[in-house]
Amino acid sequence: MEDETTVYEELGVPRVVNAAGTKTRIGGSLIRPEAVEAMSRAAEAFARLSDLQVRAGELISEVTGAEAGYVGSGAAACMTLAAAAAIAGDDLGTMARLPDTDGVPNEIVMPRTHRNGYDHAFRAAGAEIVDVGNNDNYLGTGSNSTEPWELADAITDDTVAVGYMQKVFSTPPLEDVVDVAHEHDVPVIVDAAAEVPPRENLSAFVEAGADMVVFSGGKAIRGPQTTGILAGKREYVRSAALQHLDMHVAESVWEPPTELFDKDALDGVPRQGIGRPLKVGKEELVGLIAALEAFLEEDQTELDAEWEARLAIVEEGLADIPGVTTRREPGGKLMVAPETYVDVDPEAAAVDAVELVGSLRTETPRIFVGSDDLSDGGFTVNPMCLTDDEAAYVAERIREATT
Repeated sequence: MEDETTVYEELGVPRVVNAAGTKTRIGGSLIRPEAVEAMSRAAEAFARLSDLQVRAGELISEVTGAEAGYVGSGAAACMTLAAAAAIAGDDLGTMARLPDTDGVPNEIVMPRTHRNGYDHAFRAAGAEIVDVGNNDNYLGTGSNSTEPWELADAITDDTVAVGYMQKVFSTPPLEDVVDVAHEHDVPVIVDAAAEVPPRENLSAFVEAGADMVVFSGGKAIRGPQTTGILAGKREYVRSAALQHLDMHVAESVWEPPTELFDKDALDGVPRQGIGRPLKVGKEELVGLIAALEAFLEEDQTELDAEWEARLAIVEEGLADIPGVTTRREPGGKLMVAPETYVDVDPEAAAVDAVELVGSLRTETPRIFVGSDDLSDGGFTVNPMCLTDDEAAYVAERIREATT
């Protein structure tokens, strides 16, 4: 691996070789060169952020098929904005009080198997999550974890939305959830943060009837890590924008973009809303626009071949190590890219998987691999954020540690 000094070493911070994928805790993905250049140029001048949001929203609407689009400071931020929009609508008083929802409908119904740490983003806006169903799929009884009737039964006058975490194994099917929710006149919010590529997923959930869909701007799209995309119905995007943009201005000179708001339909200028801490800078907005445009032009077939070839480098480097076996896992389940699963037999190898993965993280540079399967004695190598040289280096360091 080329021994180039990064800005991190100059700051005295250990560099990371990222074989784990687009993980926020180690910086997400590498921003596209087109986005870096656009961000640098954006830093040289000024623009009204609401105007930039309109331009970004036009692109998001075009690529997703949604009525409107918006940019927040990450996918979790967009989930908070979506929940806030579902709770407050156009009510400026409710917006001003969030996350206090005393006396205001605030429940988001979710299948229990869709619950995860990221739904804290809903609760940050003042939402209360009502989960339904059980874990029957995992018990092998043959019944489903959540039935559509259970969602319907949980929807009351206090329900503001149904939440849905999108994965290829998510049940019930999104279309069925949409049918139930819309029958009860409540919107569906889809967390699809890591669900691109394929490119078609940008529009798939809107086409399935979702009212708000959230994507990360800093994963496979490779925009700034602190960007997320909210695509959906105009009424909800409008509410999100009202609670996000800087409204600290005299009403007499407040001229919000007509593409976002009808000023005459509002009671006045909103206070700084729940979205204010989730602000996005002009550089990030421009960078996300550039990255999304580049992502749309990317040859996914070529990129898939590049990822497969990079994993072949890793697998060749790990061949014939006692106690270490590898297998190729196709993309599309938990990760969009294929991965190499590395199984470590501690009785034959020099270390077990936990010790190995932990030691790799203490090296210089640090090496991060996928650690979700450590309890089963294995880990994964993801090619998305590696160069070919780095792939060979990761294999070399694993071989050194296991022999």
